[in-house]
Amino acid sequence: MALKKKPTTGMKDILPAEMEIRDYVIQMIKETYKTFGFQSIETPCVEHIENLNSKQGGENEKLIFKIMKRGQKLNLETAKTEADLADSGLRYDLTVPLSRYYANNANELPSPFKALQMGNVWRADRPQRGRFRQFMQCDIDILGEPTYLAEIELILATTTLLGKLDFTNFTIRINNRKLLKGMAKYCGFPEESYDDVFIILDKMDKISMDGVESELIEAGYEKDAVSRCKELFESVTGDLDGVRRMKEKLGDCLEAGVAEDLETIISTVEAVRTADFKIVFDPTLVRGMSYYTGPIFEIAMDEFGGSVGGGGRYDEMIGKFTGNDICACGFSIGFERIVMLLLERNYKVPSAAVKKAFLIDKKASPELMRQVIETAREEREKGVQVNISIMKKNKKFQKEQLTAEGYEEIREWFAD
Repeated sequence: MALKKKPTTGMKDILPAEMEIRDYVIQMIKETYKTFGFQSIETPCVEHIENLNSKQGGENEKLIFKIMKRGQKLNLETAKTEADLADSGLRYDLTVPLSRYYANNANELPSPFKALQMGNVWRADRPQRGRFRQFMQCDIDILGEPTYLAEIELILATTTLLGKLDFTNFTIRINNRKLLKGMAKYCGFPEESYDDVFIILDKMDKISMDGVESELIEAGYEKDAVSRCKELFESVTGDLDGVRRMKEKLGDCLEAGVAEDLETIISTVEAVRTADFKIVFDPTLVRGMSYYTGPIFEIAMDEFGGSVGGGGRYDEMIGKFTGNDICACGFSIGFERIVMLLLERNYKVPSAAVKKAFLIDKKASPELMRQVIETAREEREKGVQVNISIMKKNKKFQKEQLTAEGYEEIREWFAD
């Protein structure tokens, strides 16, 4: 059987030009988030299948790469169910592993704990622009902070990072799952159907309010409830007045303090932001993960045409491991999409280091070779990046290639 040189579907090889940008973005992430007090952690890429199937991952639980049992634990002859075959899987996000990590290590961690986690995740998804089956995620989470300070810090840290990467005019969309539930109650939808209603509502930016209305009616919901829903959304704006209007309309259907906290988050971020972006109230924002319990947010960029990051509060997930709920809130940027957009811009990584190339005549003596290597060592000690290569027959093309790679000085060493 012939060996295949292309990666498997949904995976990709990363060439040096992209790797340079990826390394730079990772560096900026770590440097920026560190200034906000976040600490780096790492979790295994393999998780217990029970954790991955805990009904916390929404649609992602249908996309798990499951791992078969090993050795004597695997008995194909007696296996009757999937549980007899698989006991673990590749993580599909970093939030479930973080919750397990915190539950297991809480006694050794500060409270609140500000975690930065970067790593590959895997989803058996349909590949498309900016979406792969293996991709890097970058999450920041604050565990143990019950107030809206967590949301404010997460939004400011993430937007500061995007600003440093030269992104401007993007939008932070924000809502609250409690407000969504208040809207569903106000409209008269059955409580057991809230999640299904939210899934349809989340399509509004793609199919419009009329499309949402049609889908809700087709799904069998009362026309009066659908009409109230339509009237409600058509009367609300995406600013602070919209939040206040929503509070006024929902009345006792909305939990106390929800609108006020949302208003504080928006106004505070607007007042102290350093990057060029907008933050807007979006009552149609749902987020697909069922584990969200409070404020939720997404980053929208016109040049991508969709979300390049998101997150929210998930106060009940860690309690599924410990029996006691722990306040938790997180924000994840779409690392792969950010890198893709930078590549499409022909983004050049800023570098303070001088880059020099030494080209050695292929007939050079061992003494000349040692002299070149010694000179390179002295330059490297000064912080200069030095690339030593043997001079090729097509020297002109070789030098053009080095210049394109950013080498400012090219020195030639010839044999006597």
